[in-house]
Amino acid sequence: MSASAVQETPGAGLATRPPVMELRGVSRRFSRGLDLAAKVARRLGAPVREEVVHAVDGVDLSIAKGEVVGLVGESGCGKSTLGRMVAGILPPSDGAILWRGRDLRSLNGTDAREAKLRTQMIFQDPMSSLNPRLKVADIIGEAPAFHGIASRRDLDAYVDEQMRRAGLDPAFRRRYPHQFSGGQRQRIGIARALAVRPDFLVCDEAVAALDVSIQAQILNLFMKLRRELDLTYLFISHDLGVVEHLSDRVVIMYLGRVVEAAPAEEVFRRANHPYTQALLSEVPRIETRKRAFAGVKGEIPSPLNPPPGCHFHPRCPHAFDRCRVERPALKPVAPGHTSACHLNDRA
Repeated sequence: MSASAVQETPGAGLATRPPVMELRGVSRRFSRGLDLAAKVARRLGAPVREEVVHAVDGVDLSIAKGEVVGLVGESGCGKSTLGRMVAGILPPSDGAILWRGRDLRSLNGTDAREAKLRTQMIFQDPMSSLNPRLKVADIIGEAPAFHGIASRRDLDAYVDEQMRRAGLDPAFRRRYPHQFSGGQRQRIGIARALAVRPDFLVCDEAVAALDVSIQAQILNLFMKLRRELDLTYLFISHDLGVVEHLSDRVVIMYLGRVVEAAPAEEVFRRANHPYTQALLSEVPRIETRKRAFAGVKGEIPSPLNPPPGCHFHPRCPHAFDRCRVERPALKPVAPGHTSACHLNDRA
């Protein structure tokens, strides 16, 4: 990430604010049923069974109003699935998601509509998330017009306001998505999300597809919007450099589970979990520029058949017998710092 990106200091008093979003034991599984041939084969005695992907496994997470939470992990760890559940795009298989203390499944009518509008998602690929057949003015103005946020008479002015807020020239309102650059298309996605007046944004790898210089501009825009609109973010990324600059708190996921959570400064200075330590050792630093690069050893196991006990134990250099049979619980290791590792019980 470019050094021109603004580094934000964590907001004071965030820990005392009530949670705007809370996850309690949330899991998500994806199943693929057997086709006719497989059913026949199973009846004939073949060892065929339904495939189940354990994408998210028993996650507890609380996000305070105004907080920026960075969600980090390797590809396939379930962080995007978690983000889609928070945004209301996917329902959880188990557990509960609370919006302002109320279970989303219990909401209906006006309350359900408000919860959906207040939480919006910004996607990794700005081109595929925009309708190529609609002009920018229609992409941004469709939802506020439908929900009565802006009247038909005031809609043009309202769309222009959202474009300016996202750093776009309203003179381009009649253009189509393919006529914009990648960074501009991401700004269109941001303007579309802001148009329904949310207070919580889920950003799923929102800068991963952009050039480094454009990443810095979009990150600065996110922080500017946070200050102006008192926004709350769940910022999903595999880039620890981005997360370090942006987040108040960092949550580390591995194979569907949260393994560590702490204030950003604490994670980068005193990481506790072996997986977090391995991820941080991969981050390029000036002081370690002569060191030979070495990634996290081993392959991430398949979510179709996750290992028992601690999911990280097949790749962990410190694993012992207990790690192979017992799932470690998230426990405090310092104020505001939790980690799921049996090594902490040995200390």
